[in-house]
Amino acid sequence: MSGVDLLRALGKDTPVPMTDIPVTKRRSTVRRIITRETALLLGFLFLGLVLLPVAIYLVGKTIFGDYGGGSFGHFYSELSSRIRAGDVAAWFLVLSPYLGWQTLRLIGLGWRLAGRRPQARSQ
Repeated sequence: MSGVDLLRALGKDTPVPMTDIPVTKRRSTVRRIITRETALLLGFLFLGLVLLPVAIYLVGKTIFGDYGGGSFGHFYSELSSRIRAGDVAAWFLVLSPYLGWQTLRLIGLGWRLAGRRPQARSQ
């Protein structure tokens, strides 16, 4: 798939070749994309580090009873020590909101690419 096809799939009807875009505009576009993606990562990282553990603790306490350590502080310190130790399951838990969002974005892209009409090939 070429860059033109990708832009069309993303909803850009009339893509402009990169050679026609001034360098400063390309840099500002790249900077804007990097800023947006960094903000998304940080937002979802906050969600995974702060809000998700609270939700897991509260649901676990409601369904299974008291946590073995006793309090949320013990639960969170155990989670943070596993994160610092590089435990894959703990990192997956923390990054799962971001990974879920990226999965939804990829599904949307695939949906748009699958739904487009094939272009006639010129020979």
